[in-house]
Amino acid sequence: MPRTSRRTSVFTESLIREMSRVAARHGAINLAQGFPDWDPPAELVAAGKEAMDAHRHQYAVTWGSPELRGALGAKLARFLGTPVDAERELVVTCGATEAMMVAMMTVCDPGDRVGLFSPFYENYRADAILTGAEPVLVPLHPPHYRFDPDELRRAFASGLKAFVLCNPSNPCGRVFTREELLQIAALAEEHDVWVLTDEVYEHIVFPPHRHTYFCTLPGMAGRTLMCSSLSKTFSITGWRLGYVHAAPDVIAQARKVHDFLTVGAAAPLQHAVVTALNFPGSYYDGLSAEYASSRDVLLGYLDQTGLSYTRPEGAYFVMLDISPFGYASDVEFAHWMTREIGVAPVPGSSFFSDPENRYVRLNFAKRPATLHAAGERLLRLRR
Repeated sequence: MPRTSRRTSVFTESLIREMSRVAARHGAINLAQGFPDWDPPAELVAAGKEAMDAHRHQYAVTWGSPELRGALGAKLARFLGTPVDAERELVVTCGATEAMMVAMMTVCDPGDRVGLFSPFYENYRADAILTGAEPVLVPLHPPHYRFDPDELRRAFASGLKAFVLCNPSNPCGRVFTREELLQIAALAEEHDVWVLTDEVYEHIVFPPHRHTYFCTLPGMAGRTLMCSSLSKTFSITGWRLGYVHAAPDVIAQARKVHDFLTVGAAAPLQHAVVTALNFPGSYYDGLSAEYASSRDVLLGYLDQTGLSYTRPEGAYFVMLDISPFGYASDVEFAHWMTREIGVAPVPGSSFFSDPENRYVRLNFAKRPATLHAAGERLLRLRR
């Protein structure tokens, strides 16, 4: 038999999704994969039913229905503070996962170099490899996950074609300051580098931290491909609705990539989510406040365990230091914790470029009752 492609041998299956399967096998509370355990807003669910009843079962426009792009453009303009041409600056994708793949394939050729902060969301490295690009890793140093400006400059000077920026950051919960983002912007301009942003947690930011949209920084609108989704904002991770926002000449190319990757996102769901994009500003304030409360519930239990963690500034993840347990493998620890403690984490090594076994990631996108139940089990870690 002929062999499979070399690229598939360079990365593994997702450890995040694997830990969800392990959690189900042991009946553990799943704090591994980042999805909420509550329903979306009732108005959105009703709109989904209405879309089905309205016979919206066939293809929408490949790069997104006009209604969705119009509502999305208006919402983006409200938060970016700049006009958005919904016809020429947007392509709707099957989640932010496809959006990042589209963005990377739009600007990178095989052999190009793509910069990533480490720890990184595990898809980015696989995206680069599938694109034929070489990942170049820049460390975010625990426990505060700050970058060293000199290390960042060396990476940009090494001949990057693109740099991936996840802000707020998965897995470490960093919200990059405007000053940090300006440093990245200056290097991107100096070395003529595209910046691919993943901003899916844009509305899950905890005071006093604030989210700065990278494309709004001076000179960055033309070199930024903003990837995001509606999954986290509206609690619809299974709907798989994302988008890329960029300059018209870039989107013209991105639409071609998207067309041949997936053709288009689910038509009835595109119609339904317009309802959510018209929610008032108070919805987003409430979302952030709800997640801040969930964060505090989980961290309260972690405080009682005596284990160290990094307090999240945004997103809904927390990195927990498990080094006191002395495990040589964080994967082994994660399986033990799922089986014996009854709470499933993600091994931190799946997010780092270098061998790193000191951390697991927990998520708090769960109802208070779920978090309290998980917290009571986590207290067993004190033993």
